[in-house]
Amino acid sequence: MKSAIARILVVVCASFMLSLTALGQAPAKSAAAPAAAAAPSADQILDKYVEATGGSAAWKKLTSRQSIGTLEIPAMNLSGTFQVHEKAPNSMLSVVVVAGATFRQGFDGKVGWSDDPQNGVREQTGPELSETKRQADFYRPLDLRQLYTKFTVTGTEKVGDHDVYVVEAKPAEGDADKMYFDTQSGLMVRAISQRHSPQGVVNLTEDLSDYRDADGVKLPFTIFQSTAENSFTIKITEVHHNLTFDDAQFAKPAAQ
Repeated sequence: MKSAIARILVVVCASFMLSLTALGQAPAKSAAAPAAAAAPSADQILDKYVEATGGSAAWKKLTSRQSIGTLEIPAMNLSGTFQVHEKAPNSMLSVVVVAGATFRQGFDGKVGWSDDPQNGVREQTGPELSETKRQADFYRPLDLRQLYTKFTVTGTEKVGDHDVYVVEAKPAEGDADKMYFDTQSGLMVRAISQRHSPQGVVNLTEDLSDYRDADGVKLPFTIFQSTAENSFTIKITEVHHNLTFDDAQFAKPAAQ
């Protein structure tokens, strides 16, 4: 049981930062959409996405974020709590507590690390570190062009009630992520990506809903994440911006 929990929580910690800034509307299962007009360019889609999330000026007014909430893993009859601290430009710390076990992941701008009951304190390398770097970018909607090397619009699909443009985003290393943008609102409605951990590689789908304005930018307050093995729901209950965080909290802790 502890190994299964660790695998799930590694995914939660690793993907939570992405979810906080991947904004959109709640989708359901994807299906092919009818033929439509030619899709706009990737640059046009990304520009519309920035405006949909609040715009560059609104994002730049924010320098830090604290998010607090709960998570549910129905298949395992488990629930837990989480707290995430983010600080511009790219520091983050997530703490998840489930079944009395604490899982932490951090990035101090250079070093990515995790701490869990199964693996202890561990420094990230390779694809796992690259994923953490991308997730920790506080201004991710504004910085997508710096976080990925190539964007390709692959067509349109139907995601729930939404017609979406499908964009493949290729990082400098590793497989491309898929991003699904609502054709009308411009918001991201789904993200599909890989997450690396000591337990292996996980293909992760993230569906986002319950969007609320938080100091001028939109954030999803419900995040449904699913893998081939399990699914879980994250609900944010509090968001606070522009708090003062000590840089030391993001640093890799000493091994116990």
